[in-house]
Amino acid sequence: MFSASDLRKGLKVEIDGAPYIITEFNFTKPGKGQAIYNCKLKNLANGTTLTKSYRSNDKLDKPELAQHVLTYSYKDGDHYIFMDENYAQISMGADELGDARFFLVEDIEVEVLYHKGRPIEVVLPTFVEKEIVYTEPGARGDTATNVLKPGKIDTGYELSIPLFVNQGDIVKIDTRTGDYADRVLKKAQA
Repeated sequence: MFSASDLRKGLKVEIDGAPYIITEFNFTKPGKGQAIYNCKLKNLANGTTLTKSYRSNDKLDKPELAQHVLTYSYKDGDHYIFMDENYAQISMGADELGDARFFLVEDIEVEVLYHKGRPIEVVLPTFVEKEIVYTEPGARGDTATNVLKPGKIDTGYELSIPLFVNQGDIVKIDTRTGDYADRVLKKAQA
């Protein structure tokens, strides 16, 4: 249990059975009366935000959170199969993974945040390398500006890539934004 004086940016609290993280925090002490703690909170499960004010004698619950490192194994229909450190298989659906499902690479380690045994957040490494499976060829000589074209990776995710990137090239993608970051050397021909 937290008291209002424990509140700070980044602290995770539980409100009405849902986990929240404090994204903004402001302390005010009026001339008379109790101090007021103004907080902007983000729901960790669904991403909604709310603003709340607390007095110095208010109490907040600690959320029941656990973080585990899992290794992605394979996709089975609509489910994505992960393994924990004890080689137990854990299945997650596309709704639990969100956009992270587009950037999964075999044997990639991910951090999964659980609230009361239910996964609520999947954190991938900052960058992953994926092959461009489809893109239109770039027009030669069109390099006066940073012109981008659409490209598609094997999971069906579409992103904007520079003209010089071709089908079959490996690109580095920023998993936080889903944007192109860099081109990696071309795939080795077998």
